[in-house]
Amino acid sequence: MTCKKKSLMLVNVVHSDHQQAMAERVSLSSMLAKSQNDLPAKTMKDSYLEVHLPLGSEPQLREKYLTFHNTVRFGRILEDLDSLAVLISYSHTYNPELKRSPLSIVTALVDKIDMRHHVIYPDCDIKFTGHVTWVGNTSIEAKMHMSQFREGAYAPVLDATFVMVARDPENKRAAFVNPLNPQGAEEEKLLQEGEANKSRRMGMSRASLLKVAPTAEERKIVHSLFLNTLDTQTVSFRSRILPPNSVWMQDAKLKGLEICHPQERNIFNRIFGGFLMRKAYELGWANACSFGGCRPTLLAVDDILFQKPVEIGSLLLLSSQVCYTEGKNIQVRVHSEVFDPLTRQHNTTNVFHFTFVSDRDVPNIIPETYGESMLYLDGKRHFNQTVEH
Repeated sequence: MTCKKKSLMLVNVVHSDHQQAMAERVSLSSMLAKSQNDLPAKTMKDSYLEVHLPLGSEPQLREKYLTFHNTVRFGRILEDLDSLAVLISYSHTYNPELKRSPLSIVTALVDKIDMRHHVIYPDCDIKFTGHVTWVGNTSIEAKMHMSQFREGAYAPVLDATFVMVARDPENKRAAFVNPLNPQGAEEEKLLQEGEANKSRRMGMSRASLLKVAPTAEERKIVHSLFLNTLDTQTVSFRSRILPPNSVWMQDAKLKGLEICHPQERNIFNRIFGGFLMRKAYELGWANACSFGGCRPTLLAVDDILFQKPVEIGSLLLLSSQVCYTEGKNIQVRVHSEVFDPLTRQHNTTNVFHFTFVSDRDVPNIIPETYGESMLYLDGKRHFNQTVEH
């Protein structure tokens, strides 16, 4: 009985501490800039950070990152990248005259993660570096690089680009960030690349299959898939047969559920974005693994959009779908939504896109409905973007 009372008291104290911290943050609103012109320009060096993960020199840390197959859990790396992107953004907006930052910086988008080496060793130190490469009025692009110490030197493992947004202390409205002043030709090029990335994302949004019809070439692809599944014996639009070495799209799904506990919250009492990415990746990997019949390797992560925050106590529903395959490649889309058991409402929070490669050719994925055909084309677009990058 005594232990139970102590536990309940601890929970109440933690909740009270969090409420007090949030109340204190509200008072920081008066420190927000009225316009971006009121803020001093920063350089890319101002936000540069280097962080070491001593997996090789600290074996006790290794357990958190270790997989059953003696590799590193990539979901944990996603959590670390998300945390680093936040720290980089706060470094860019740092004001030495203020004891605390009035900004709430959250992840808006994972633009791209490209794997340069597909094996991450669990017994070698890891180094993360990164800095701000582009800013808008209220948004920040942070580029990060991860390398691992092997044979006396650090070798590149991945490159990542995150887009962060600044909000007011209550995380209710946008807030201005410091402008960026590039120094030299190399930094000018990075800034231009950031602007190009923004234009590319806007173009992809305008061309989304949720907004406009497929292109003429894409319509031909869908019709060809349809013709290949018609039963020639019945000559009926409704009679469909599965071609050899193929799987219906509806049979290539995997689902999961997470109860969102306070342990995974950020300072705004919402679920940490890195946790969401880890859970989505692990489900997507399992989906690709069961579909391909072997342990897949990650090629790329792209276009992870954070549409809505996930509240503490939410029921988080994750649905993974193999939506496109080509040779040994598997394109997986993971959709996450929160379910309110009281109102019975579902709200989409995130959409994740992962590209995996198998060690053998995988079956063709075949859509059966128009909606599945749109998923197929969307998966094909993401795969082509990964290949062309």
